[in-house]
Amino acid sequence: MSVNRSIRITGTLLLAITIAALVGPWISPHDFLERNVDDLLSSPSVGDMHVFGTDEHGRDLFVRTMVGTRVTLLVAIVASLVSLVIGVTYGAVAGYVGGRVDAAMMRFVDTLYALPFIFFVILLMVTFGQNFLLIFVAIGAINWLDMARIVRGQTLSLREREFVEAARLTGVSTARIIYRHITPNLVGIVVVYVTLTIPQAILVESFLSFLGLGVQAPQTSLGELVNVGVRQMEVASWILLIPATLLALILMCFNFLGDGLRDLFDARHSS
Repeated sequence: MSVNRSIRITGTLLLAITIAALVGPWISPHDFLERNVDDLLSSPSVGDMHVFGTDEHGRDLFVRTMVGTRVTLLVAIVASLVSLVIGVTYGAVAGYVGGRVDAAMMRFVDTLYALPFIFFVILLMVTFGQNFLLIFVAIGAINWLDMARIVRGQTLSLREREFVEAARLTGVSTARIIYRHITPNLVGIVVVYVTLTIPQAILVESFLSFLGLGVQAPQTSLGELVNVGVRQMEVASWILLIPATLLALILMCFNFLGDGLRDLFDARHSS
């Protein structure tokens, strides 16, 4: 399969999943929190409009899966954008300034790498309580480290280029050089890397929700749905299989999309 075809297929599939997650709950006759004691653990059926079946409380699994997909994608994308802003700024400054400043900044990154992530999340939850916004903070607090290293490596080579030297000799300030000359030339590698960090953020969010540290009831996510499905897998396997399959499909699409964009970027860069 060619690179462009791979990007088109995975991009189209992700777009279809996103549209279904946005539109699905609106067209379904069932409400997100609606409980029906007559339909506890009903298997998937088109006749009663429970196309994904129901959970142990009689709630429609299709609506909950689509809402969970919304939350999972929202957390992953926002957390990735947070890591993008912090990582690009931090890495560009460290790479361009260099010297002792670069060494100190990267030692700080190494120190954060050494901290146990779960301990950090538990500390946040104990200190501030289980808040939806803390998920963005927790995921963004680790994702930007990789981004900073990637950007620093690219900046180290860019700062020796002729256009940067010309700007420096004409008296352009450091901040303006980073903003006007360094950052625009990082767009390609940054876009590629963001598509690869989104699945990482999805996995982290799902893991936290699976442990009960992420999205809290009555809200849900794919990780929370998988957690519920594990408890019911012996009597109602579809409660686990449907959200788990969708989660795996989303992760696969983002990974293929990221790999395709990276190959395309490398091909254009080498030519």
